Amino acid sequence: MSAGSLLHRERELADLAEAVAQAGAGSPAVVLIRGPRGIGKTALLRAALARVPGEAVVLRARCHDNERDFPYGVVRQLFDPFMSGSGAVPQPEFAAESPGRILAGALPDAADGSSAGGADASGDGGAGNGRRQVLDSLFHAARSLTSRTPVVMAIDDLHLADDASRQWFSYLARRLDGLPVALLATTADEAADPLTAELGVLGHARTVAPGPLCDSCTAERLAEEFAGPVDPELAAVCHDLSRGNPLVLGELTARLLADRTSPGSPDFDAVLRTGAATLADTTLSWLRGTHPRAMELLTGLAVLGPAADLATAALLMGQGDLLADEAREALRRTDLVDPGPPEGFRHEIVRTAVLARTDPAVLVALHQRAAALLVRLGAPAVRTAEHLMSSGATGQDWALPVLRTAAREAASAGHWDDAARYLQRALAEARDEDLVRALTGQLGTVELHRDVAAGARYAAGLGAVAPAAERAALLAPFANPLLALGPAGADIPFAETAAALAAAGETAPELPALTAQALLAGGHAALRPAVEALRAGGSEADRTALTAALAAATAAGGRTPRRAVRLAARAVRGTSPAEAGVAVLGAAMAFAWSGRLDEAAAWAGRVVRSAQRWNHHGEAALALLARSDIAHRQGHLDAAASDAERAEQLAVRVRADELACAARALKTRAQLRRGGPTDPAALTATALPADAHPLVRAVVLEARGLLAAARGDHAEALRLFLECGHQLAARGIANPACVPWRTHAAQAYQALGEHAAARTIAADPLPGADARPPRPADGRGPAIGTRDAGPVRLTPSERRVTELVLQGLSNLEVAERLCLSKRTVDTHLGRIYRKLAIKGRPELAAAVKAL
Repeated sequence: MSAGSLLHRERELADLAEAVAQAGAGSPAVVLIRGPRGIGKTALLRAALARVPGEAVVLRARCHDNERDFPYGVVRQLFDPFMSGSGAVPQPEFAAESPGRILAGALPDAADGSSAGGADASGDGGAGNGRRQVLDSLFHAARSLTSRTPVVMAIDDLHLADDASRQWFSYLARRLDGLPVALLATTADEAADPLTAELGVLGHARTVAPGPLCDSCTAERLAEEFAGPVDPELAAVCHDLSRGNPLVLGELTARLLADRTSPGSPDFDAVLRTGAATLADTTLSWLRGTHPRAMELLTGLAVLGPAADLATAALLMGQGDLLADEAREALRRTDLVDPGPPEGFRHEIVRTAVLARTDPAVLVALHQRAAALLVRLGAPAVRTAEHLMSSGATGQDWALPVLRTAAREAASAGHWDDAARYLQRALAEARDEDLVRALTGQLGTVELHRDVAAGARYAAGLGAVAPAAERAALLAPFANPLLALGPAGADIPFAETAAALAAAGETAPELPALTAQALLAGGHAALRPAVEALRAGGSEADRTALTAALAAATAAGGRTPRRAVRLAARAVRGTSPAEAGVAVLGAAMAFAWSGRLDEAAAWAGRVVRSAQRWNHHGEAALALLARSDIAHRQGHLDAAASDAERAEQLAVRVRADELACAARALKTRAQLRRGGPTDPAALTATALPADAHPLVRAVVLEARGLLAAARGDHAEALRLFLECGHQLAARGIANPACVPWRTHAAQAYQALGEHAAARTIAADPLPGADARPPRPADGRGPAIGTRDAGPVRLTPSERRVTELVLQGLSNLEVAERLCLSKRTVDTHLGRIYRKLAIKGRPELAAAVKAL
């Protein structure tokens, strides 16, 4: 026996040694070593027998469940040394009366079941006398052994003995007065073996209940087996898995050694897998064999999942209160289940091991039963849906509503992967065509938050529905700027449906949302009917979406910036800053392209926070892109680069390749302006489709052109800048504030020595574009005062405002510092911009420096 198996067992060994000593002194002793399997009872019994004095006679027997039908099987094992195979009984030298002769007369009668029996339940007096005679004979046989030396009888697993042997053990234990006999037996807990409680009241009886190993004992035993120091976390994991059970710990240690686990730096995932297999092959196998009802209850608990309790598991397995209480008590003794409340697995790996040991077909049936049970019990839809996901097709009417409700709950919590799983399963169950289309639309809107390209495919599929009104109702939930700037062609179903509704003269309530989506993509289909539908009683969300999209489109045209600002202000009017949805981004970009950068940054930041709070990854990526572009215009280059990097990560997460490429372009642009290192290969990591949104293409082409200029390839830079202008002009985007490609192209011409071309491209803008001269090649900024041949003079008030603005203060902060109203500061800045012939804050510093 290893020393580790007897750690902290000295007290129990002392009790056993004292019992043996009492027998040697002529006093009887009965010691019952009680406890669950694997706790070290057998090892303790062997250690006690090793300390028995040499003159004592030691008789041993081991019980087994398969031998319960053999009467007096345990007695035969004990007295086998005194009986030969032929039945002849040798006469011991020390015995006054031969025990073999006595046994030869008693056990043959016991074996035929007539008298030994103890098996006759009729209460017949003759049978009772026969049993009494057998017990008396066996008692005399035992007493004959004690004439000259003490006797120690050791029985392992007494609770598994046959009924006749158990009756004999009880009979003998009550008649030991004055005999030098020690009865040592290992047995189960009192609840599993009533004989333990029955004999525990005897004056010469005692019970030894060895407990589990403590954590320090486990660490010591591991160190002994590994022959060296063990990582404390490994020792803690092994103790937690074994719950201090020496049998389980020994098997786990042996398997870890066989797997060549490093005791100093173990792979804990591999350790947990080994632990699950060990539990399955030790504790769970024993439980399945000895307490099948308890194993059933444990399986039900495992199937129901972490939120379950044993009461629900009993209902699932069809166990009544009586059976469930017995099974619960057996589980308590195994230490696999936390007594709670609530009751549950002590370690998730136990649940894994239970499920791994259950037949897959049984698991499918149990999950289906669990779903039906939880529906009747009114459990949350998400919990029920998880069982439906693990079961076969139910064909039940209640399954689809549960899955759809679970999907809505998961989506509201931002668990998009779970919501998509539930809806996919619901689609597999659905048979009605209308229901299939409705589920497809619901699944598509969920996919927008985890896979934008997939969401676009679902929208395109729904765009083939024949009736325009039905198509509009299905497509309206997809209306999102993500699709407008996302996969190529994603806007087509919205524009076609809006045009079809307008042509038919239908005033569908979804028309404003569809028209807003078409506007963001560059189309103007059904704008007037959409506005009329909105005036007729559209929702606040539709009003915000359509007005913001119209503001962005107006600002991009560049002809009427004041109208764009008015539309943007109207779009955000009444919108809660804490609940700013992604539709507000159109208004934010309209503010930015019209020179109102502070307001643009404020609303873009609100959309970022709102999207993050609701776990809308795609919308957060788009809002971060907008805020990054605005921060770049304000000169906040570190913030611009940081937002672009976060936007790229989120865009990759939701598989929005176009947005990811745009984010890399914005990050590169900010890094170039800061003078920091750049990664040219990053912009070519994703091939941008030729029919992507013009703004996305323009931003990418601008960044690639700036990279080419930075490495001195001005011809390539010029080509890219001109292509950028061509892409924007094709969609009517004439506002130079959107992408300053003309300024970049003029600088490229200057660098190539084509000064006339530089002056021409700067002096001949598109309608509504910037008419300012190009930025000089040395990067000092545009010419100042071109609107006035005379010198530019700022008033003292204008200079004070300019100084504070150049410190980075917003218009409101400048007003508070100078004790003015914000409107007065706005008026001062308007005059300053007109005097300096500039459009906004980004050009103010260079213009003032040139004065």
